Amino acid sequence: MKIASWNVNSLNVRLPHLEEWLRLRAPDVVALQETKLEDSRFPDSVLAGLGYRSVFSGQKTYNGVAILSRTPATDVQIGIPGFADEQKRVIAATVDGVRIVDLYVVNGQDIGTEKYDYKLRWLDAVHGWLAQEIQAHPELIVLGDFNIAPDDRDVHDPKVWNDDSILTSTAERAALRRLADLGLHDSFRLHNEEGGHFSWWDYRAAGFRRNLGLRIDFALISDALRPRCVGAVIDREPRSWDRPSDHAPVWVELAPR
Repeated sequence: MKIASWNVNSLNVRLPHLEEWLRLRAPDVVALQETKLEDSRFPDSVLAGLGYRSVFSGQKTYNGVAILSRTPATDVQIGIPGFADEQKRVIAATVDGVRIVDLYVVNGQDIGTEKYDYKLRWLDAVHGWLAQEIQAHPELIVLGDFNIAPDDRDVHDPKVWNDDSILTSTAERAALRRLADLGLHDSFRLHNEEGGHFSWWDYRAAGFRRNLGLRIDFALISDALRPRCVGAVIDREPRSWDRPSDHAPVWVELAPR
């Protein structure tokens, strides 16, 4: 079972890329972030033509999440229960017995800002919710754009991306570790220990060509899924295409039960 995540940075612009990538890689499940489309404009029929059913939660211009799957998703949850938030950043569903949680984590803008405080409150609410989800669904995977680089291996320059920087601050990394402490494992790190592997590159300053990136897109798997995790990949190829998203897809492969 191949489960993928991709921040497409506007499905309106990147739909041809998504279609091509689905044909090339044929994942079983795909979690999308930053679809930037109202639900009425989501390309459900186009994706159905490629063999994928969709559940989605979107808004105009900003945010937006979706789960695509070859078999229909059930038990769909939109948003964080009990956390009032107009931003469309969370969707969860069960596919073939695996609970899929798709997160588009708040960027945070800069340390000390209202958006940074919102990010930390949002992550705290996610933690409380996932603590319940992992009890109800032992086979659980949390994936998406986390907007946090876990450690120095995950940034191109630790002197620039340090404790005083957004995406790498002490509080953000601590919030990510709290999620891991629920019994979630970074699937990429189960198979790749070395640094220099990134999933996001700035459009500016030839970031991708020079590999000036960050690893901020993950698939976190529960204890119950860890024995089945046979591979985890950052797929750089779509980042090299014309008019790409600034993120590359990531995916994890689970062996059959």
